[in-house]
Amino acid sequence: MNWKWLSLVVCLVVAACGGKTESKNEEEYVANSATDTGQPAAVDPVALGEALVKQNDCNTCHHKTNTLIGPAHTAVAQKYEFTEANVKLLAEKITKGGSGVWGQIPMAAHLGLSQDDAEAMARYVLSLDGEKEH
Repeated sequence: MNWKWLSLVVCLVVAACGGKTESKNEEEYVANSATDTGQPAAVDPVALGEALVKQNDCNTCHHKTNTLIGPAHTAVAQKYEFTEANVKLLAEKITKGGSGVWGQIPMAAHLGLSQDDAEAMARYVLSLDGEKEH
């Protein structure tokens, strides 16, 4: 095939698609997009927390349902009631680290996380106990 024709076909395909490519993580960022009114869409703190857990190193030591180095997220959710006080408590453990509650291996501090991000992550973890009302 002639390179000119190939280039033309590629240009037509891109033009027909509007030049838009969809991100694999597009759904995670929909909550941050603007609505038709130009106002920011409401952000679901649990969904934001889940995205932050995936973006950070949490899954190195924690798994959603299985114990690894640290407890499973569902075990944490079963241990702590979903209250604002516990959201703040767990957010502090996320940012400052801790030890002794789940064994002798300390949890590393995540000092680079904002309080809001750490609280969103804590809300996600606490939401994983399906038996509790939130």
